[in-house]
Amino acid sequence: MLDAALIKECADPSLKPAIIEQFVMAAGSPDPLAVTVKSGGRLILVPKAASTEEAMAIVRQYAGQAVVRVGLTQFPAGVGVKELVDLEPDLVDACQNLRKGTAMFAKVLRIVAKWYGNPTSKDVFPQIFEDAIYAWKTGEFEGVSVFQAEDPGGGLGNQKELQADKSEADTVDGGVPLQTDAQSLDEKTIGAAGIRVDLSRIGGQP
Repeated sequence: MLDAALIKECADPSLKPAIIEQFVMAAGSPDPLAVTVKSGGRLILVPKAASTEEAMAIVRQYAGQAVVRVGLTQFPAGVGVKELVDLEPDLVDACQNLRKGTAMFAKVLRIVAKWYGNPTSKDVFPQIFEDAIYAWKTGEFEGVSVFQAEDPGGGLGNQKELQADKSEADTVDGGVPLQTDAQSLDEKTIGAAGIRVDLSRIGGQP
């Protein structure tokens, strides 16, 4: 779980905190020093960095020859950099990585949303988010290199908070948020809860 203060201070303000958490959970890493290297679609095992210097040494070793992802957001090292010497240690700084990563992911979301015709319905957002995560991991969306592509601009006003745990979501018919159930039980009387159980029996559940 990302620290709320870190999100508030460092993350792109166009993204809701819940969306940022979902993004890091789906495509990032809990370790700010995490470096992932892939070549030809295969993961290359690299030593776990214990310091900024070690992490940057791994980045510089593989950047330009393989796909290198860094830090909390698994930001693509080398994007916007012409020379290896231009790779800055702020790639593995938690705040800077979150700032760069969320700004870039917001751009990817806008690219995907534009492809969908910039729908305003929140019901479409989970699909846009899923496609944006895939684009973040692969670097492409519908033949477009999303990291190098121009930002189409526009807002992201249709952000819908996604289910925190998909496996739990699958157990609830119709996608009803689990926490709403929990809150309703807290807020209602025991008698009302009893009615809820009776209603579920009518629905054919044991």
